[in-house]
Amino acid sequence: MNRFEYIQARLNENESFVSKESQIKLYDGDQKTQFEEGELVLTTHRLFWGRPGEIARAAVCLCLNLKYIVSVSEEQASNFVFGRKTRLILHLRPPAADKQPGPLDNSNNSFIKLSGKHGVLPEFANALRETLQARIWDVQIPSPGSGLNGGEAQENPREKAAREAKLRMRTGIGGIEKAIEQKTKETEENIALAFQDLRVLMAMAKDMVSIARVISDKIRSQKGEISDDETVRFKSYLLSLGIDDPVTRDGFSSESAYYKRLAGQLCEMLLDPLEEAGGMMSLADVYCRVNRARGLELLSPEDLLQACRCMEGPIKLRTFPSGAMVLQLDSQDDELTASDTLSLVQESTSLAVEELAKARNISLILAKERLLTAERLGKLCRDESLEGLRFYPNYILEPPPSMA
Repeated sequence: MNRFEYIQARLNENESFVSKESQIKLYDGDQKTQFEEGELVLTTHRLFWGRPGEIARAAVCLCLNLKYIVSVSEEQASNFVFGRKTRLILHLRPPAADKQPGPLDNSNNSFIKLSGKHGVLPEFANALRETLQARIWDVQIPSPGSGLNGGEAQENPREKAAREAKLRMRTGIGGIEKAIEQKTKETEENIALAFQDLRVLMAMAKDMVSIARVISDKIRSQKGEISDDETVRFKSYLLSLGIDDPVTRDGFSSESAYYKRLAGQLCEMLLDPLEEAGGMMSLADVYCRVNRARGLELLSPEDLLQACRCMEGPIKLRTFPSGAMVLQLDSQDDELTASDTLSLVQESTSLAVEELAKARNISLILAKERLLTAERLGKLCRDESLEGLRFYPNYILEPPPSMA
């Protein structure tokens, strides 16, 4: 610590800001010091440490000339709260005889440590190593008129570019603030540009949805010229492209009006998929399909549930005794569904839940509810064993013709 000096935090001529770290503490060798939770500012010539706000006010702070640093190494430290973190070890040369007064006059340690609550970021460590390697403080920049015969000194383009880069920000702490402001401005411009690209993408997506609907209508009108399997497959691709004008809360003053309008749009969107799914779809599948179609205007589970409760037809919300919730068509009849399930069970002698789900291409929840519904209507009976749950035709209430 006897290499540090007390100096006012102002940049000198030809000195510029490089990097900054916060919440940094200083160690004299392995010993902790009173200098904790401070800001660390790296320039092309020096390293400043000050309490929060002191460097910005150009107050007197600790200063270490980079010429004292021989090398930089790292060590890993850990604690129970913040986990593993990186400390920087700065190996130093002996102090010069003309050094200004500092926090210590004498020290037996030939190195200091830089640490912090979360360690030292790799970006700052890399900037420090690159600055030490560049050794800008050893570069002598000639002033005008110092050349031969009183003329201007000759310098090649590379030296001129280096000099301009070093002199670009030499206005004291104001230069540091200017660098931060410039970086913030560049970040804001990049974000604005990204959102412009996103708006273009959304506009193109709306056009694609409109085109998809036109093609879908043409397919419906020319269904005789295209096979049913191709029609269903291509229609599912079109429906998955999205909703061109999703309903949002912004256009409504009351929640009831919002949910009612949302329910209408959901009915319009889900009518064809429900018919293709056999007239019933679990609420989880509905949630995934709707949000995939809405794109960026995602719908919360609560809003979806409230909208489903507001449906008045041709789709309605149904809750099974088990608590499972589904959307089903008004034309869906439990007797017809149970008869269809019974015919499948009779063809296979018995069915498990996963077998019915595979046969009808529905979710496991819907398959189980279909079997339970058929059981409640007396068409099936269950058998629970070590192999699992299976359903058989109920020959007690409806015996087969051979037993009648």
